[in-house]
Amino acid sequence: MNYLISVIGLIIVLALAFLVSSDRKHIKIKPIILMIVIQVALAALLLNTKFGLVLIKGFAAGFTKLLDYANDGISFVFGGIANDGQAPFFLSVLLPIVFISVLIGIFQHFKILPLIMRGIGILLSKVNGMGKLESYNAVASAIVGQSEVFITVKKQLGQLPKQRLYTLCASAMSTVSMSIVGAYMTMIEPKYVVTALVINLFGGFIISSIINPYTVDPDQDILVIQEEEKQSFFEMLGEYIMDGFKVAIIVGAMLIGFVALIAGINDVFDMIFGITFQQILGYIFAPVAFIMSIPASEVVSAGGIMATKLVTNEFVAMMDLSKVADKFSPRTLGIISVFLVSFANFSSIGIIAGAVKGLNERQGNVVARFGLKLLYGATLVSILSAIIVSFVL
Repeated sequence: MNYLISVIGLIIVLALAFLVSSDRKHIKIKPIILMIVIQVALAALLLNTKFGLVLIKGFAAGFTKLLDYANDGISFVFGGIANDGQAPFFLSVLLPIVFISVLIGIFQHFKILPLIMRGIGILLSKVNGMGKLESYNAVASAIVGQSEVFITVKKQLGQLPKQRLYTLCASAMSTVSMSIVGAYMTMIEPKYVVTALVINLFGGFIISSIINPYTVDPDQDILVIQEEEKQSFFEMLGEYIMDGFKVAIIVGAMLIGFVALIAGINDVFDMIFGITFQQILGYIFAPVAFIMSIPASEVVSAGGIMATKLVTNEFVAMMDLSKVADKFSPRTLGIISVFLVSFANFSSIGIIAGAVKGLNERQGNVVARFGLKLLYGATLVSILSAIIVSFVL
């Protein structure tokens, strides 16, 4: 029964993308089918095989070690703030972002990451039927972040038609930055974080190629990566340390505001209507949870967490999930966890539009105009990834 619901859910997601397609005649069916098969195969490999278990354990162990290194620096500065046996969220989850950001900066400085991103991007372009730029951008978004990635392609940004610009922005919203993957792993199981990272990459291309189909002329299929301004090693370290700290502070500030706002709204709704705002959202999103083959007894609770992610961000939703995780079956917990690992929320529209506008005002205005369509597509990517995982759990 679960497989049947998952198949129906997959068809519904593809149909929802087809409904808003800008050019239905040019949708390429073969690459879409191939990428869905690849998604299922990768999900099965990572979640249902010994080899996948070894890969994920190795990935998680590596990040755990990095977080241990980060905690040495955090303890030196903030060691007296936490009580024994307690780990404040800001210290244990957000501040390690600073150290991960430094590592990314080091790999960027020595040209290791650009080589990896370019190589994987070229391979992906052979599968997805899109341009090298789009494929590179998807990989780069998952490594350097949804706003920073546009700096690396700013030489081409001004010349891109809106169709290609949409794909670039959709990829940035459908993935997550490697700098905060460690933070996710402290809130949900690492195996679901890793799986979501991999299959979201293909999901972004699947949905974009339906909503926004186009053909890239071979003469225009050029990838020009913007080289960073030449800095000394220690100048780079200082910049990435500050960038990482800014991200941690911004995420912390957003969490303070969103968590407080949701708590206040929930209380007001409960007093007036006898039901919280999140419970109402849970009923609205229950059909979405159902087509992800979540059991009927859990769809309302799951829908509430999914909706929270959309209207706030993934951190708030992951915190809510960790509070009620014992109420869900392991399968449901896995499906929801994969859904949460992306930047698909309303605040990302402003972040991406602002990042592009800072580099090219005209193109930034274009992004702002298709902002809601961007969020719609990125949300479908999250649903698609959750459905793919439901086939193998």
